[in-house]
This record gives sequence, C-alpha cells and structure tokens, in this order.
Amino acid sequence: MKPKFFKSRNGNIPLPVFFPDATRAVIRSIDTADLESTKTSGILVNTFHLWRELGEGVLEKFDGIGNFMDWRGAIISDSGGFQVMSVIKSGVMKGKITDQGVIFFPSAKKKIILTPEKSIQFQFELKTDMVIVLDDFTDPKSDRKAAKISVERTIAWAKRSKTEFERICKDKKIAKNKRPYILGVVQGGIFLDLRKYCAEELVKIGFDGLGYGGWPMTGDGKFDLDSAKTIADNAPEDYFLYGLGVGKPDDIVDCAKLGYNIFDCVLPTRDARHGRLYVYNSKSISDIDIRKPGFYSFYTPEKQKYFSDKSPVSLACDCLLCKKYSKGYLAHLFKIKDFTAGRLATIHNLRFYGIIMEKLREALDRK
Repeated sequence: MKPKFFKSRNGNIPLPVFFPDATRAVIRSIDTADLESTKTSGILVNTFHLWRELGEGVLEKFDGIGNFMDWRGAIISDSGGFQVMSVIKSGVMKGKITDQGVIFFPSAKKKIILTPEKSIQFQFELKTDMVIVLDDFTDPKSDRKAAKISVERTIAWAKRSKTEFERICKDKKIAKNKRPYILGVVQGGIFLDLRKYCAEELVKIGFDGLGYGGWPMTGDGKFDLDSAKTIADNAPEDYFLYGLGVGKPDDIVDCAKLGYNIFDCVLPTRDARHGRLYVYNSKSISDIDIRKPGFYSFYTPEKQKYFSDKSPVSLACDCLLCKKYSKGYLAHLFKIKDFTAGRLATIHNLRFYGIIMEKLREALDRK
C-alpha cells in the first residue's frame, strides 16, 4: 500500500509533499517565520555542505539542525551526491572519486574524505527525518561503460550506508518506529536497463524508498519521464518515490501520476530571487486545475507596464505578497534592488508550490 504520510519528529505530513532546498540550513532571502507563512511542511538540507561548514560540534550543542535554524517542520538531509560530483567533475574543487569514497583536496596540504559511512553518521547528527545514502552521480554525458561504473559504485555505497545505518540504530538503541527513513538513490543515466538493475539491487538491500537520481533532463531539454517510470515500475508498493531535484510544475504533476510523492528543488526560490514568479492562470485557488495544459505562467516584474499596476500578482494565491502588495510595488522593489523583492517573491513561489501539493492531494482523495 502506498504511503499516505511522511512521518516527522513534529507530526505526520500528508503526501505528496514538496521540500524546498535549504541547502546550508537557510532558504536565501527568507527566515523560518516566512517559511511557515507559506504553509511549507518540510525542507531539504545538504549533508555535504553542512559537513564541510558546520561540523559535528555545533550540531551537538544545538541538538540537531532543526533547533539550530529554529525550524519545527520536517527535514530531509540530502547526501549531497550531486554537489559532490559536480564540484569535482567540473573542476571547481580538486578531488577524485574512488570506491572508498570521495577525496577532496581543499588545499595543497589538506585532504578530506567523505565516505558513505561518514555521510550517514553526519546525517544522524543533523537529526533529520529522512537520510539519503551517498551515491555516485551518473554524469549526463556518460557512455554506457561509465554509467555502469557509477551504478555499481552507487549500489556498493548503498550497501555500506545501510550497514552503517543499522549499526548506529543498534548502538543508539533507536526503536524501529523512531528511526528516520532511509532512501536509496537510483542512478544509470539514460540507460533504462541500468536504471532497472540499480532499482532492483537497492530494493534487495532494503530501503524506505527510492530516489530518482542523476540529471532528470534529456539532451534536448525535455524531462526524462521514461527513467522516472522505470524506477516507479521497479519499486515496491509501500516505498516512497522521491523526485530528487524534480521541480518544474508540469514534471511534478507527471511524476505524481506515476506515484511519486516527495519532491525537492531549488527552482522556485532561485527563480524568485531573479524576478521570475509562478502564477496560476485562474481567478481563485478553487478554480485551479493542474490537469489542464498551461495551468500556470510566469510573471516578470521588470516590465515597464507593471510599475503602475495596482492589481496583485495573482488572484489565485493567498501569500503575503498577493494579499498585501501590488504588482507596481513589487516592480519598484526589483528596480531598486531591495532585498524585500527577493523575500516577497520567494514567499510567493513557495506558496505556489504548496498549492500544487494541495491540489495533488485533493486529486488522490477523489480516487
């Protein structure tokens, strides 16, 4: 039976759900009070960045990342596999990927190693509600041979991660109903047989869900729905299906039809800071129909025609921006580059995504 709730330390959250990326324990331009006002249920933090920047000492004093940032909603900790691979494969940071783990060289005299075990250990220090195993991100440019290597390494790391997870739970005497969820990540790139093989092997190890890993776009810029479907087809009925980094509204709706019930992405918050707001093409929240093509559009406040516009950004939204301010005022804030522009736009975009989840849940309830 498909899970209907995401269990967190602070209560059960109905599915599907969207977790905006609070990569470094903050969503840029807003605080937790703003976040709560958008009716956002949970956030995603990044293990790799927080491991490098905070370390365990700070987290011990605050008893977890939730207390550190004063967030009472659910929290998922991403292993940072995407970030790890991108900084090395792009040459931003010197390092190499080995079967042991990921080796970084921040300077000529310093070497640090992130292993699957260390990733799990640190995620327990974060005290999140779902931990994600360290995976070897399949580069979208990989040929079949390279993709196979990343899949085999992902499976091997997943086994080590699960073993470490069980060890910690045993040592800390954490009862099964008090443990965080643990998620395996499916790699394989565009090679559907490798995706299938990876999913099957992860299921043998035993997880609470499977994540759509890797780059979710095809070479022509379209969403790779075939890979998403392959993962869904090979997941047990009671597993969570997590669209890691899946953030375009249309893609979320399509994945939800396949059974995906958790999503995260930087898209709504990053777009907001750059003056790209998501707007439903409806006159009220009750009129929104996410099944219709073109159910939303983009609003960019820098256009001259908006500077004297007294209307709200959206009639189908109940966020702070839409209830209190006009298009004209938001256009002015972006023009003068005031921080408030990014704050209000971020609040709006997060509420937009919250409404998508509400509409998806309504559709499931009607079935």
